[in-house]
Amino acid sequence: MSDSAGTEFPLLVGEPQQLTEKEPVVTEIPASISLSPPDPSNKDKLATKLAEEFATYSPKFELEERAVDEFRPLKVAIIGAGLSGITAGVLLPAKVPNIQLQIFDKNADVGGTWFENTYPGVRCDIPANVYQSTFESNTQWSEEYAQGHEILAYWKSVAKKYNVYKYLRLRHKIDAADWDDRKSRWTLNIENLTTGEKFSEDFDVVITAIGRFNAWRLPSYPGINDFKGPLFHSSAWDSTFDPKDKTIAVIGNGASGIQVVPNIQPIAKHIDHYARSPTWIAGSFGGEGPGRRLEPNYYPPELLKSFKDDPEVYYEFRKKLEGKFYGRFGTVFKDSEASNSVREDFKKLMSDRLPNNPELLEQIIPDFSPSCRRLTPGPGYLEALAQPNVSFIKTPISHFTSDGIVTADNVARKVDAVICCTGANISMLPPFPITASTRTLQAAWSPFPKSYLGLATPSFPNLLHIQGPNAAGPNSGTVPQQVETQVTYLAKLLRKVANQDIRTFVPSQAATDDFLDYCDSFFPKTVFSERCSSWANGGVPGGRIHGHWPGSASHISWVRRAPRWEDWEWSVRSQTGNRFAWFGGGWTGREQKGGD
Repeated sequence: MSDSAGTEFPLLVGEPQQLTEKEPVVTEIPASISLSPPDPSNKDKLATKLAEEFATYSPKFELEERAVDEFRPLKVAIIGAGLSGITAGVLLPAKVPNIQLQIFDKNADVGGTWFENTYPGVRCDIPANVYQSTFESNTQWSEEYAQGHEILAYWKSVAKKYNVYKYLRLRHKIDAADWDDRKSRWTLNIENLTTGEKFSEDFDVVITAIGRFNAWRLPSYPGINDFKGPLFHSSAWDSTFDPKDKTIAVIGNGASGIQVVPNIQPIAKHIDHYARSPTWIAGSFGGEGPGRRLEPNYYPPELLKSFKDDPEVYYEFRKKLEGKFYGRFGTVFKDSEASNSVREDFKKLMSDRLPNNPELLEQIIPDFSPSCRRLTPGPGYLEALAQPNVSFIKTPISHFTSDGIVTADNVARKVDAVICCTGANISMLPPFPITASTRTLQAAWSPFPKSYLGLATPSFPNLLHIQGPNAAGPNSGTVPQQVETQVTYLAKLLRKVANQDIRTFVPSQAATDDFLDYCDSFFPKTVFSERCSSWANGGVPGGRIHGHWPGSASHISWVRRAPRWEDWEWSVRSQTGNRFAWFGGGWTGREQKGGD
């Protein structure tokens, strides 16, 4: 083809070729061209030569005597036996053939946070019918917002029904995890807390399921060790402590502080409640109704009977209730109609609970949007703050004395006991060193935690996370369902590893960087980026968000349905490095066994 000036251009792919006058059409064969038939002997000679050459060819590797659908044994350690560890203990053995599973936990039983937290008022702040697995419904929760002991009993029952206990190594604490490049295995340094024995054991894969709020900590105020009275963390509640008629300091107004104060206020002589940060008190998490009250919301017996007698009735009830938790994602976007509406609703709710105390209301209502910090329904909390035996103190603590606390304005307050509701380690760093190639995960996750889709970290082969950085959908969905989608993703990966005889796997740095870039573009549009201190930003107001998934719960479920194996780097166990060595001898296992 040519332009108007007659310049010649090559034909584009797929463009119809039109002949021009410059392109002669061949209509007959020139007499100079001979069209004699091919000599068959030449073909035979070529075939003989190729056969001789192939006979001397030496293949690069010997075929392995295995079936293409064979799964090699895979030794896997899970660290943590809370909700995540239990779920993994149910699903992984069902989805990964030949898995050799062990689940370690420092506690004496399963349950994680529900095993450890026994403080007065501990209970689920979302309806219990939502806070349960999708494959094991309990239709007979005694009340809408179940107490801690009932939640613990549920998760223990799941572990027992699905034989998770046979994988458990309770009262075993992990002191360190070290990657051995030569063996391509993790070595766990383990302490038996019952006997004091310390030993090491190797694993092909390690999965951390230690939870986000597992490593509780006491504050580090000067002189705190000089205090002579009872002093303990709410997550390590002293069961011998009786708050009746005592003057008590409660430090912190996070989820546990908001639950402890109204539950001990009626019997305590006086409570000094130290709260540095304002906080929103929500009616409910998912807009499921009026929300929690201080008094139990018992289910009517006839309703529970209908759930038990007719599975369809319960299914429709749970589907409708759970659906509400997937419909609140719009509230996380800055200046959205949904976010502004929630702000006004919560202001009214808090004002109605403190009708005659506008000064206290002004101190406690934040200037940041709801959901910037974790929402807490807080039944009875505001009402307790208004009682004459409760002092709400926002002045920072300066130091402790042997019998009390002194604030920055030099006011000393004597107390009989101190309850620290000061939360847990919010850096997401594991409480023990995890080391690969002389670098620890703690160093890799500094100054902020980072991962590939919340599931794994570059340069740490064969290490996986449940509820890792940026793993869970914000203000949307339910924790059990999101843990199940994570475990299902990990099961697909482990099946690939066991079936395709993969030695090591690790997400690429490029894929991880792209994911972090996406996160950093998404979160500035949300209320999470406002200036509040939360576990989602590591306690740094306006800091990088590592506690949430950059999207809704439905969004993350879609992403996890089809793993992007191209984002991973793999090495195989075959000595030749041939990626198809796992094809074996050409047979399937069924064929080898004489099946159809």
